[in-house]
Amino acid sequence: MNDEADHRGNGLSTPVLVLNQNYEPLSVCTVRRAVVLLFLGKAEMVGPLDGKVVHAALNSWTIPSIVRLGLYVHQPPKRVLLSRKNIIKRDGHRCQYCGQSRTAMTVDHVIPRNRGGEEMWENLVCACVRCNNRKGDHTPEEVGMTLRRIPRRPNHITFIQRFIGLGDQRWKRYLFLE
Repeated sequence: MNDEADHRGNGLSTPVLVLNQNYEPLSVCTVRRAVVLLFLGKAEMVGPLDGKVVHAALNSWTIPSIVRLGLYVHQPPKRVLLSRKNIIKRDGHRCQYCGQSRTAMTVDHVIPRNRGGEEMWENLVCACVRCNNRKGDHTPEEVGMTLRRIPRRPNHITFIQRFIGLGDQRWKRYLFLE
């Protein structure tokens, strides 16, 4: 590839938006995976990544920012995997009690497990260690704490919009941001 960042090895891991045949956003993959889809004829390029190119022994390809699959992929409604990492991403790496974002984060059960609180999006929030320890095995109300935002399950388009971010401004129209 022809730019300095690419010589450090990060260029092939740049995010690429993958659209279904009907232009509905499906996922985000790496440049490496997108180039393979293009090479195999399984996708077409919708938008290039600012004229950047990847070189092989005999060919060169323009690096895509957006690709569209050639065949429609029938998928059940996508769900974002419930994980510590995704809870912290959903909450913007910000404590949902005090708003702090410059410290180590944990995941807190709003309703503690020992009181029947479940492992679900709506009961888990990002919390700084201090607030998590202060709250302990109590509900926020019992210790005079309030949530900055009610926790909700993100859908996959929201997850791409907010938590993966825009890899390229051209993604906006496909992620319903324009």
